[in-house]
Amino acid sequence: MARENTSFAGIVMYRRPYKERDLLVKFLTDKRGPMMFFVRGGNRSHAKITSDILPFTHGQYTGWLADDGSLSYLSAARDTRQYVHLGEDPLRSAYATYILELVDATFEEGRAIGGWFNQVAAALELIDKGQDPQIAANVLEVQFLPLLGAAQTWDCCTICGLNDRPLDFSEANGGMLCSRHWNLDERRFHLDRRTVGYLQLFASLNLAQVNQIQVDQSVKNRLRYTLDRIYDDELGLHLKSKRFIDQMATWENQLKNLRSEN
Repeated sequence: MARENTSFAGIVMYRRPYKERDLLVKFLTDKRGPMMFFVRGGNRSHAKITSDILPFTHGQYTGWLADDGSLSYLSAARDTRQYVHLGEDPLRSAYATYILELVDATFEEGRAIGGWFNQVAAALELIDKGQDPQIAANVLEVQFLPLLGAAQTWDCCTICGLNDRPLDFSEANGGMLCSRHWNLDERRFHLDRRTVGYLQLFASLNLAQVNQIQVDQSVKNRLRYTLDRIYDDELGLHLKSKRFIDQMATWENQLKNLRSEN
């Protein structure tokens, strides 16, 4: 059973009790992607490491990392900080949870993920600062599609390769169709130019370079519809946190209807 003692940057994805006093903590690590760690005594209220392994905590950690699929062991933490505002707002918390669940579904445990760690951290940072959580999640949804085996062509027509005319998304053709070829898919999405432009932007956007997010609600609705369709139809990926987000949207609409009636 080979383990390597090393330091790594990590984000706490979730944790659960293990026996009476211990914890299992799932981290997104910069070196080996998602990894489960055993934390001895982590479930004790007075344990020194307790505050360092709360959900939505980002920091530097040290542990024995297993390379054979067995449990890794966490031994120390430093320079940790929580995304403190995520827990103050249910919608922010729901989207942050969804992002981390999506990460868990996208990346194989124990495998290097390159720059994706920084991209995910930047998304959580934006949400924590009060920026639009849906758009931060949408960017990752677009960028994770090739990793999940559902790559789409966003920048040009899938038939002729040109982008000199208006484009629209065709699920049947795996990406955009230019107006020359709209007749090939009667069920194309009829997206407006702004929504198409955002999808193209999201495909390569570095979230660490984003300071502010402002997208019209109508465009957000079309982005959500498009990405939900792809994830439902092509991947069949139905995460619990996403269902909760959808329920929150339904509740919000019901409240709006009640207010308008009154």
